[in-house]
Amino acid sequence: MANKHAGEKAMRQSLRHRTRNRTVRVTARTEVKDAANLLEEGAVADAEQSVKQAVRALDKAAQKGVIKKNNAARRKSRLMKKMNQAKTAAK
Repeated sequence: MANKHAGEKAMRQSLRHRTRNRTVRVTARTEVKDAANLLEEGAVADAEQSVKQAVRALDKAAQKGVIKKNNAARRKSRLMKKMNQAKTAAK
């Protein structure tokens, strides 16, 4: 437990930030997993919409500072690579 008033306030703030960040992080992670699963199943049409949602969630997470900008860019790049491979395999 903190001894100073400022330390107690910092603990309260970090708790609020942690819960807010967790929801954003989990949402982004779930969207990416859903998109990747659809791509592995071969449902390219459904996967395209899911990839758009995943990219949007990653951009939001990066904008809010939950994940770093390059982390979001790397995840989006990997997801797009999977989508392009699935498209060419479907043809």
